[in-house]
Amino acid sequence: MELKPRRTWSKKGNLTESFGFLRPVPWCCCHGEIAILGGIEEQNEKLWSFAKKASHIQLDSLPEVPLLVDVPCLSAQLDDSILNIVKDHIFKHGTVASRPPVQIEELIEKPGGIIVRWCKVDDDFTAQDYRLQFRKCTSNHFEDVYVGSETEFIVLHIDPNVDYQFRVCARGDGRQEWSPWSVPQIGHSTLVPHEWTTGFEGYSLSSRRNIALRNDSESSGVLYSNAPTYFCGQTLTFRVETVGQPDRRDSIGVCAEKQNGYESLQRDQAVCISTNGAVFVNGKEMTNQLPAVTSGSTVTFDVEAVTLGTTNNNEGGNFKLRVTISSNNREVVFDWLLDQSCGSLYFGCSFFYPGWKVLVF
Repeated sequence: MELKPRRTWSKKGNLTESFGFLRPVPWCCCHGEIAILGGIEEQNEKLWSFAKKASHIQLDSLPEVPLLVDVPCLSAQLDDSILNIVKDHIFKHGTVASRPPVQIEELIEKPGGIIVRWCKVDDDFTAQDYRLQFRKCTSNHFEDVYVGSETEFIVLHIDPNVDYQFRVCARGDGRQEWSPWSVPQIGHSTLVPHEWTTGFEGYSLSSRRNIALRNDSESSGVLYSNAPTYFCGQTLTFRVETVGQPDRRDSIGVCAEKQNGYESLQRDQAVCISTNGAVFVNGKEMTNQLPAVTSGSTVTFDVEAVTLGTTNNNEGGNFKLRVTISSNNREVVFDWLLDQSCGSLYFGCSFFYPGWKVLVF
């Protein structure tokens, strides 16, 4: 698009100059109008040619035509000298882009959050940083939620069954100004947020009860979720925000049911990872080991049902779940045998020294 002046004379003899951004006319509009004009024989030939060309053109290859109300335009009575000054100021403070160089491509619901993924759509644009904003659809104000070089981010503190709007822009390599915003996308989560159980003396919780901090209390034991909100087929994520002194009895994991009186999830009917990277299944330490948990580590659990009937084995257990635990770009996969069918699971953690802080989502 380009900026061009339009001149008209008023009844009083004053020259009126206005200028705006001229919109490109799509190929189909021009050639379609030509095809329906002219004589019968010529018209038939042009219509046949028009239909043949149109069948080979992809819709997304056409230029985007904005609504007239969305096109910036300034109209005033100006002489030539003032017009040139105004035009210089407009081009000094603004730019015109055919479309934003980055767009949101996917929204994935999580318990209490939404993963937003975006991608570049302009190969000639080299992005240095991205800026993600969101708002409730009932709000008039967007707020920044992420600025950085990654192309995905999980937005937490999402209320279930509430629509949110997301948009993203980018900053080119070596530039200070941001690109135009992407087309806003609407997303929501129907999943109940994960929460830790309140009232456990050894842990302090955040206001949304999704962050647990091991405090200085001498009380020890397993802090469980307040309900079995983790379902097979989902991904359960723990992010370690801060670390304390490690202990071999530390544990982060899932279990079929709450069992009070245990100091760790390294027990029957549970799978977990210790802060030193050891993996335990039904209280038995596995041969494969993951990297030690450090500040900023993300540990994920993916569980899927394998067997819905009685299994013939010598290890006990009637139902089998396949568990994948990932941490620091490494993962282990194993089968977990349970005494009874379990469609939803509790999650839990235990730390023996203060300072450990864990976010679950």
